[in-house]
Amino acid sequence: FSHFRGAAIMGALSALDIAMWDIMGKNFGVPVHQLLGGKTRDKARVYYHVFGDTRERLVQGIKDAKELGFTAVGHLTPFLDESRDVPYFKTHANKIGDAIDTVGAYRDAVGNDVDLCIEIHRRLTPAEAIALGRGIEQYNPYFYEDPILPENFDAMGLVAQHINIPIATGERLHTIHEFEMLLKRGAVQYVRPDVCMVGGITHAKKIAAIAEAHYVGVVPHNPLSPVSTAACLQIAASIPNFALQEYPIGEGEAPKTEIVKSAVRQENGYLIVPDAPGIGVELADDAAEKHPFTPRVVSTRLHEDGSVIDQ
Repeated sequence: FSHFRGAAIMGALSALDIAMWDIMGKNFGVPVHQLLGGKTRDKARVYYHVFGDTRERLVQGIKDAKELGFTAVGHLTPFLDESRDVPYFKTHANKIGDAIDTVGAYRDAVGNDVDLCIEIHRRLTPAEAIALGRGIEQYNPYFYEDPILPENFDAMGLVAQHINIPIATGERLHTIHEFEMLLKRGAVQYVRPDVCMVGGITHAKKIAAIAEAHYVGVVPHNPLSPVSTAACLQIAASIPNFALQEYPIGEGEAPKTEIVKSAVRQENGYLIVPDAPGIGVELADDAAEKHPFTPRVVSTRLHEDGSVIDQ
């Protein structure tokens, strides 16, 4: 494992690491956050996912999230794409202008009572990212996520230098070394390590410490399951520079709640840090049988000229 890295191997190592921390905590009868140095907080603020294929549906989703007690919403795209089988084309002026107007509509819907986490999914060039970042600055987004492909850390740094809103990135990175290179360039204000991809709780804690030295906040990436949420919460509870926790839609209802015996509790936009041993959840005895793996087709969106959009 020390010879090769990459998503597949780091994902497997992450699963083993989380499992071992869980076993250790249950063996000693203490929560993992106590093994990591103890709680720095009793609850973790979350941002809720909002989806929709029209501006109207997205705006309504933001309003609904506010009514449910959430003070931050995310996965908010400013690009209102048609279905993925329809080729994409807009002029630069319309692409950037429409996106700015969409973010403005989000802000108008809830005023300043809800933080907006704007998700770009790496679909812009550096020049486009700078233009859009400057355009939405007036709406004070909490962060501007993955405006460009993050693997070129110098390009990420260039974008960060030319805009006045915080950049969040990290879900596609796998090692502490990548995060250090990103931070060294001032290319990120919120790191987004995925505890299921970076080497588990052990390496997520290291990444948080490196970020702390740069005065950078941590927003753990978490689009997965109640098990991932519970593991993320151990990190959130035990680091001083935790900022916000991604909270997937449907996390507090079936079928996700059927995977574990008891899911982490959410109240008024916060996850309550559990004091149960281990990571705080246990798999349901019939989880694997009740919810077997089902493959799905991953569709790819194309530009009008036939080239692939990475989003």
